[in-house]
Amino acid sequence: MQELGKEQDTMAKMEVKTSLLDNMIGVGDMVLLEPLNEETFINNLKKRFDHNEIYHSAVQRHLKRVQLGTSAFSSKGIDDPYVLLARQGRVTYIGSVVISVNPYRSLPIYSPEKVEDYRNRNFYELSPHIFALSDEAYRSLRDQDKDQCILITGESGAGKTEASKLVMSYVAAVCGKGAEVNQVKEQLLQSNPVLEAFGNAKTVRNDNSSRFGKYMDIEFDFKGDPLGGVISNYLLEKSRVVKQPRGERNFHVFYQLLSGASEELLSKLKLERDFSRYNYLSLDSAKVNGVDDAANFRTVRNAMQIVGFMDHEAESVLEVVAAVLKLGNIEFKPESRVNGLDESKIKDKNELKEICELTGIDQSVLERAFSFRTVEAKQEKVSTTLNVAQAYYARDALAKNLYSRLFSWLVNRINESIKAQTKVRKKVMGVLDIYGFEIFEDNSFEQFIINYCNEKLQQIFIELTLKEEQEEYIREDIEWTHIDYFNNAIICDLIENNTNGILAMLDEECLRPGTVTDETFLEKLNQVCATHQHFESRMSKCSRFLNDTSLPHSCFRIQHYAGKVLYQVEGFVDKNNDLLYRDLSQAMWKASHALIKSLFPEGNPAKINLKRPPTAGSQFKASVATLMKNLQTKNPNYIRCIKPNDKKAAHIFTEALVCHQIRYLGLLENVRVRRAGYAFRQAYEPCLERYKMLCKQTWPHWKGPARAGVEVLFNELEIPVEEYSFGRSKIFIRNPRTLFKLEDLRKQRLEDLATLIQKIYRGWKCRTHFLLMKKSQIVIAAWYRRYAQQKRYQQIKSSALVIQSYIRGWKARKILRELKHQKRCKEAATTIAAYWHGTQARRELRRLKEEARNKHAIAVIWAYWLGSKARRELKRLKEEARRKHAVAVIWAYWLGLKVRREYRKFFRANAGKKIYEFTLQRICKKYRDQFTDQKKLIYEEKLEASELFKDKKALYPSSVGQPFQGAYLEINKNPKYKKLKDAIEEKIIIAEVVNKINRANGKSTSRIFLLTNNNLLLADQKSGQIKSEVPLVDVTKVSMSSQNDGFFAVHLKEGSEAASKGDFLFSSDHLIEMATKLYRTTLSQTKQKLNIEISDEFLVQFRQDKVCVKFIQGNQKNGSVPTCKRKNNRLLEVAVP
Repeated sequence: MQELGKEQDTMAKMEVKTSLLDNMIGVGDMVLLEPLNEETFINNLKKRFDHNEIYHSAVQRHLKRVQLGTSAFSSKGIDDPYVLLARQGRVTYIGSVVISVNPYRSLPIYSPEKVEDYRNRNFYELSPHIFALSDEAYRSLRDQDKDQCILITGESGAGKTEASKLVMSYVAAVCGKGAEVNQVKEQLLQSNPVLEAFGNAKTVRNDNSSRFGKYMDIEFDFKGDPLGGVISNYLLEKSRVVKQPRGERNFHVFYQLLSGASEELLSKLKLERDFSRYNYLSLDSAKVNGVDDAANFRTVRNAMQIVGFMDHEAESVLEVVAAVLKLGNIEFKPESRVNGLDESKIKDKNELKEICELTGIDQSVLERAFSFRTVEAKQEKVSTTLNVAQAYYARDALAKNLYSRLFSWLVNRINESIKAQTKVRKKVMGVLDIYGFEIFEDNSFEQFIINYCNEKLQQIFIELTLKEEQEEYIREDIEWTHIDYFNNAIICDLIENNTNGILAMLDEECLRPGTVTDETFLEKLNQVCATHQHFESRMSKCSRFLNDTSLPHSCFRIQHYAGKVLYQVEGFVDKNNDLLYRDLSQAMWKASHALIKSLFPEGNPAKINLKRPPTAGSQFKASVATLMKNLQTKNPNYIRCIKPNDKKAAHIFTEALVCHQIRYLGLLENVRVRRAGYAFRQAYEPCLERYKMLCKQTWPHWKGPARAGVEVLFNELEIPVEEYSFGRSKIFIRNPRTLFKLEDLRKQRLEDLATLIQKIYRGWKCRTHFLLMKKSQIVIAAWYRRYAQQKRYQQIKSSALVIQSYIRGWKARKILRELKHQKRCKEAATTIAAYWHGTQARRELRRLKEEARNKHAIAVIWAYWLGSKARRELKRLKEEARRKHAVAVIWAYWLGLKVRREYRKFFRANAGKKIYEFTLQRICKKYRDQFTDQKKLIYEEKLEASELFKDKKALYPSSVGQPFQGAYLEINKNPKYKKLKDAIEEKIIIAEVVNKINRANGKSTSRIFLLTNNNLLLADQKSGQIKSEVPLVDVTKVSMSSQNDGFFAVHLKEGSEAASKGDFLFSSDHLIEMATKLYRTTLSQTKQKLNIEISDEFLVQFRQDKVCVKFIQGNQKNGSVPTCKRKNNRLLEVAVP
């Protein structure tokens, strides 16, 4: 859309040269389209497309150069008034929009003659073209000193890559000339073939699809000549290296190398020309119609030389590419080791040998890296074998990382060649060519982050165009017809929110311990994002998708601004982890190939970093944030690319497809905003400052408010009131013709003022010369008098310094004598005080010793008296027991006699069975009645133990005859544990010495095991200090073997404070009693039964690791004592005799 006002018809009558509207097919400027709706918009695009008009203008600017009839500013060489405004920082831009429809064929509209046609021309003088926008951006940067950026967006296959190359070629053609400038321009242009070869590939939608995002900052000097550039790349689709969808190819460079390299080079790289020899190359689309891979390879080699690659560097790059190709041919076969574990072996080592010869790696080192994986944790290293599936994963991960790092190295190497060599202030033009919005049949992690990037680009387009335009009119209280538009910030927040965004939850799932799968990630999304209006999942809590058959269970769907996209969750976790085994990176670092070694710095053993590298999602999110921040500092210009059909064919225009793109690109909203607005706006202060010389009342100084001055100025110039409006802080001018009139009047007035300034300047210059001569005579006289005074001053100064030195020496010696005297006095006082303090200390020591002896004597007498008292009490209790026993015997005899009499009666009545049951009940009742509460508790515990361990634990029969005592250590009586007793306020149920098994090596340490009503405590046996305290509510399970050993594990609740170091593993001689009492106490306090697991193999949690405790039969060196040994990070063996 080219910006012309509502008075276009009137202005057309004044035109002398060809107008934008003359001989135009359809409407080139969408602002002028009538009526404006979706149907007319599409019809206009189709009409122009059918007549080979592929460009359309959709301008969204605050200030534009409108074509005047005389075109005075372009034909006479007079300064553009808008350039004058911009130099003073008084122009605000929203940005230009050019719509480009991909013709899928070559058109004769990019010749050098076309470049000259659009060079230094106003934006509206000729038909819409990408050169018009490029020229506008370049001149704004050169003349207005304002950084620019050109954002090229659209779907995959819409022509974004070609558009970026056209922009760069136009800028290179119109900027300055010279040997150095031409070299810089050539290097900038030739960086494209290199990056396209390594970063582009054929897809089902595009034969030259960018599989990475590229942002190039082209740097210019103050004259507008290029100094250099900086390229940033975003997320190469490295998964394409090892696998391509049906109908697509791997990256171009593989096919170009095999097609265009000489036989000598192929032999040196150990390659063959046949594509079918390499597993990583897709065969069904190896050849592309209209693409000459051999010619492109020669172009890439030539471009690498121009950019600045040395011959050995280019050779090293091709060797890495060859190594990646040959990695795909390595295949593995399964083998079983003696210990029963599966491992993988390489089938044919010839491919491995050739790779090692190319890269300079020891063959045994690389072979071991493909078969084993070393895991390091703190000071421990554990080496595990890789099965066939893991070996293939390691091979593909190495290929992907090797190619991805090679691509990043290429970008950095190109940046070294094209970067600006001077440190002067630079102007910058950024060109963004990044992947378009992608909706495939199978969308995975790559499509997810690509579409996320497009969401961010759409968001910045909304913020810098539609939203900002409307908000400024509302802010300035200018009459405005509100236009509703969709703000996609809610979708960006769904993806990138730091707490509950999809990327944050994916990172959290990848980093958490335990089993992590794509299904667990989807479950997490279903829990957190179920209520989000743009998130859809079959398994979410939202019932409206439960019966949606178009939504599979293993997928989720996001309503993007461009439409709904269904993502397959399979592979999200692995692709986000992007894990490369440390053994492979260390093997690569050991290569004698300088380039490969530099690509894997983390493989250096001296720089091992155990910290987990950032995930692919978090890296891409940070890169996108940096890109958005960079774009917001520049004036944006937009090229909105549209794909006319999905068949990549010329002369086909699919209206439904184009309609979909128009909607999500927001083009209609953009046109409506432009039609409702003003062409120019400016704050009152700079406006008055620029044009105040046109009115006598405002020149040279205006005393009142700036707005009042502007009103006086416009009234004096008799400008029609319908041509402008007054806002809160700015004046808004509807038609640029009004601004041109102001500039013409200002120019004439400036000529008059220039004549006056020349006259005043000549008089000032003569007076200044006279005053300078006079001042020079005064200066010469002053300098001579200064010299004489300085010489006399130096003589007086030298004499004063000698006198000062003598006086200072005398004062210093006097102070020294005083200080020495004070020091001797202080030393004497210190000595006397030390002797006195010593005497006092010895006297206090003797007193304390005497008190200690007295206290010891009292303790001995007290202990003797307590012993005598205890013995008397013992005698009394024994006598009492004997009397009770005699009474019990007599009572039992009488009861027996009584029972026998009753028995004879019932026997005579044929009731012998009932008599027997009755007698047995009476005897049992009598026996129970004799039980004390303590004895009842013991038998209840015995009964509980029988239910828990009978016929389950081999140790149980030996525990039946052993009474349950509980307090084996007698903490209350032993003075050694007085400190421990004082620290525990609850009743102690068990006090026993157990062996605690060390989590790291399986060795045992003695600990005091204490069980109270609410807690389980472990204390040091020697000092009595409490080491650990676990609430019973945090104990979830007790595990033990079924064999004749005393080992048992106490499992703790995950996430509790007590479980920070993991579960406890003990060994005790009273296992049955301790487990029974722990079970009953937990049941009493928590009202829940404690789970008792009896198994010869169970898992325990040691810090972050799950360790298997396995009980085996074996001959023991220590006789019948079981032994415990830590085998590796995952296994702890207990040998039981």
